Parts: sequence; structure tokens; C-alpha cells
Amino acid sequence: MGSVVVSNIVLLVVAALVVVGTLSSLLAARFGAPILLVFLVVGVAAGEGGPGGIHFDDYWATYMVGSAALAVILFDGGLRMRVASMRGAILPAVGLSTVGVAFTAALVALVAVPLLGLGWMEGLLVGAIVASTDAAAVLFLVRAQGLRLGRRVGSVIEIESATNDPAAVFLTVLLVEMLTSSAGGHVGDPGLVVVFGALREMVLGAVLGVAGGYALVALLNRVDLPGGLHPVMVVGVAVLLFALTSLLHGSGFLAVYLAGLVVGNRPVRAIASITSFLDTITWLCQIVMFVMLGMLVSPEKLLQYALPALGVAAFLILVGRPAAVFACLAPFHFSLKEKLFVSWAGLRGAVSIFLATIPMLAHLPMAEVYFNVAFAVVVVSLILHGWTMGYAARRLDVALSDPDPGVRRFEIDLPGQTEMELVAYPVMAATPVVGQAQLPEWARLMMVVRANETLTPEAAGPLKTGDYGYVLAPPKRVHQLDRLFRPEEATPLDDSAAFPFVGEVRLGDLASFYGLAVPDAELGLTIADAFADRSDDKPAPGMRIAYGQAVIEVRAVTDGRVSYVVLRLQAGKLKRSIARARRLLGFPPEQDEDDE
Repeated sequence: MGSVVVSNIVLLVVAALVVVGTLSSLLAARFGAPILLVFLVVGVAAGEGGPGGIHFDDYWATYMVGSAALAVILFDGGLRMRVASMRGAILPAVGLSTVGVAFTAALVALVAVPLLGLGWMEGLLVGAIVASTDAAAVLFLVRAQGLRLGRRVGSVIEIESATNDPAAVFLTVLLVEMLTSSAGGHVGDPGLVVVFGALREMVLGAVLGVAGGYALVALLNRVDLPGGLHPVMVVGVAVLLFALTSLLHGSGFLAVYLAGLVVGNRPVRAIASITSFLDTITWLCQIVMFVMLGMLVSPEKLLQYALPALGVAAFLILVGRPAAVFACLAPFHFSLKEKLFVSWAGLRGAVSIFLATIPMLAHLPMAEVYFNVAFAVVVVSLILHGWTMGYAARRLDVALSDPDPGVRRFEIDLPGQTEMELVAYPVMAATPVVGQAQLPEWARLMMVVRANETLTPEAAGPLKTGDYGYVLAPPKRVHQLDRLFRPEEATPLDDSAAFPFVGEVRLGDLASFYGLAVPDAELGLTIADAFADRSDDKPAPGMRIAYGQAVIEVRAVTDGRVSYVVLRLQAGKLKRSIARARRLLGFPPEQDEDDE
């Protein structure tokens, strides 16, 4: 009976922690705190050194749970990535995830050795542990603040997150093995071992990931399962693929990301229920993983290493990460602002703490140092980056204002086919679709619910506020449909200060004529090219790019390219632009210009 009581107490505590962590996310969102940091704090508070007083030091269980959680999170990230948006981002991202990881680890070792009193091999291990980024958290933070990163910058950051974890894991495991070896020289030349070992893991992970993704697509489309079991099978296959690839000495992290990428870019049955389920399960994975990692920490021991750990964190954030980013992106013609944002987007998350459990499992003499330093670096990064990521994206002009806030959508899979799905939208006031009876040619209005009455499209006529519209559309284009059901801004900009242009006008011409703050790297682009580069999907009416006090808004799209836009200027900017235009055209200045 005693064991039963203990088991029930454990279940009670674990469930309570999950509930507390979930509810605390509401407070975090309200007050702007980084949500992942809240989960860590809940874990620390529940641990032996906190008010909860729970003794938990099972690093093996944490490693197993963390592996499964990261596998699901990375699979979900790949599932939501579109191959078209990866154009021009693969090579720079892979450079960051390989050379960048090694370069960052070496730079961090330069300060970790004197600050922590370590040897060079131990300093490199500290660098390897904190070298990988948590780009999924970066993208979440930016989107949660109503922004969407430009296509190339967002793709580089996301692809880097999927490919730098394998390099960091391999480098960490190699250094741990070398430190546990009595001689330390049996593995041959460490540099060659790192290069060839990382290449082997990435190649094997890539092959098994792509093969596993196509196998999962075939399985989903050919096997009839009872309703609700498709998402469960997908999660099971993702974890299975991760474990199998790792057993074969490949990169499990890369394999599950690529498998998700394949599934997300192929016609798949039950994709709506799969993505909906993954929304929930990835949140649960984040909560459980961060709470468990927090429970491993002793606040007293953490304080012992606080000062040197803060030094390592400051160097990593202000010097190590920027140096690696600027070096790796130098050949790829990124603008200064883009490099600065990618540097600032090096948020450290669960992976770093997860890697710090490996020395603990290997019983290295300095394992406690690695774990506490990694934890401190993650906390500093979550606080600093978590509160400033949105501001940095706006300040550096690398984000496109999200055109889809507040859209509610209900997706329904249609049995027997994968090319179309039924999507239901509530029709709210001030949405572009109000008053329209027709939708884009690739979407078909099937039914309208109005005042508890079900109507055919012909009987309903133009959509009205308060309706529910049921639309048949391809799954890959649903996000474009969202924009038609998004409420427009309550206080739109004054159209009297709007100037129309076709999409093939060069940004450099607009910048010289209107004095726009266009980055140097974009001066040679047309307006259509700029939107294509920043959009993760085909551009659509309503999308905007801000250049200082000016905004370019899409009004029409033809064959997937922006064909018509308006340039909107604030009053002060409009007056200065008119004065500039008069000077360029040779007209004398107006009287008030002379007075100024």
C-alpha cells in the first residue's frame, strides 16, 4: 500500500506542476515575461532548494524525457516549414550550424577557462554545451508579439535550429568521451574527428529523415485508422525515427526535422487534426521539459557560479554569437541589420541545459560546473532576448507586420482525398470578405450559417457580419484565405497620403525620391521582390513593409507576385517628401520651406 500511496503522490505532484505551469503562461503573456522562463522558475520553486522541497536528481530520466520532447518539437517545426520559403537560406543556415557552432564554442572557451578555472578541453565543453540556439523559441516570441520575420531571415534562423543541435550534441559527446578517457588521445586528431563525425551524423540523419518522412506520408494516406489516432501515430513515428537514427549513430534531431518537413509539404490525410494535436503536445513537451530541468537546479549551487556564469553569458551574447554570425554570413550578402538580428536571435533554451546533463551522466569531475553555468546562460538569454526580441525585429526592420492576427479558423478533413479541406470562419466586422459573394478561384464557398439557419451560397448572397462561412480550399493555401477573414485595422492610415505604384518599381528609386529608409541590400530590389523575399508564403493583399515613417501596402497580387501597392507616408514625412520632390524636379522651394 505504501508504494501505491507514493505513486499517487508522484502523479499528483506532476499533474499539479503541469497545471501550474500552464496557468502561469497566461500571466507571462499578460505581463510580457518569457513564457519558457516561467516554466523554469516553476521547476526551480518545486525542487529541493525551493518552497516545494521535492528531491529530484534523476538526470537519466530527464535526458530520456528531454530527447523525446525535443524530437516532437523539432518534428512540429519541420511540419510547419514550407520548402519554398527556404530559398537562399539553406547554405547560410548550414554554415551557422556547423562552422558557427565550432567557432562559438572556441570563442566561449577563451573566457570560460580563466573565469571558471578550467582546462582548455573543459572550456571547449562549456562552449559546446551553450553553442546551440533555440530558434523555435525565437520564432514563437516574434509571432506572439504580432510580427513575422522576413522570409530569408526567418528561414535561416529556423533551419539553423534544426541543424545546429546535431553539431552541438556530437561535439559535446566527443569532448565528454575525451575527458573520461585516461589517455585522451585514442580518438585520433580531435579536429578531424569532429568534422568527419559531424558529417556522418548529418548525412545519416538526412537520409533516414527524408526516407522516414515519405514512409510516414504513405502510411497516413494508405492506412485507415479510427478517428483521432492519426496524430498519435505521427508522434509515435517521430520519436521512433529519432531513437532509431540515434542508435545508428546518425543525428536524430535532424532526422525528425526533415521527416516533418516532408510530411508538411506533401498531401496528407488528416493534416488538420495532426497540426491541431501537435499544437497541444508541443506545449506539453515544453512545459514538462523545462519544469524537469528546473527541478534539477539547486539555487544555492547556482549562486556559487553566478558571477563567472554571467561573464560567460555576456561574452556569448555580445561577442561570441555576433562574431560567428558575421563570419558565417559574410559570403551571402546579408544586410548589416539582418546580421545584427540573427546575432541577437541566438536565444539559448532547453537544448543547452539538456546537453549539460550529459557530463552529469558521465560523472565528470566538473559536471556540476557545466550544468549550473549552462542553466545560468539560459536564464540570462531568456530574460534578455525574451523581452527584447520583438523590439529588435521592429527596430532593425527585419519583420513583416503579421496580416493574420485574430483570425479564427476551424478545419475539417474530407475523407478519401488529401487535395482539399473544409475550413470554417466566423465573419467579423471590418473584414475584406464582408459584402463579397465570391472568393479566389482556388477556394469555393460551400455553405453559410446565418442566424442559426443553414444556407447555400446562392441563397445567402454576399457574406455578412455574424455569418459562418464554410470554404473548400487546398490545405497549403489556407493561410492566404485567412487574410480575407482578418479584421482590418480600426484606424487605417489616411489614404490622402497614399501613392500608388506597380510592383516592378525599384525600391532604390522610391528611396531617392521620397527619402525612404531602405536598407542598402534592398535598394536594387523591386517592390515585388522585397515582398517575395520577406513572405513565407505567396504575398497577399494587406501585407505591409515599414521603412521608417513610410509603409508599403499590397493592394493586388497577380500570378503570385505583387502587382499593385500603395506607399503611405505620415504627415511630417509627406511634407518632407514633397519638398524633396520639388527640389529634384527643379521647382523653387515654397515659402514655409525657406522659413524652416
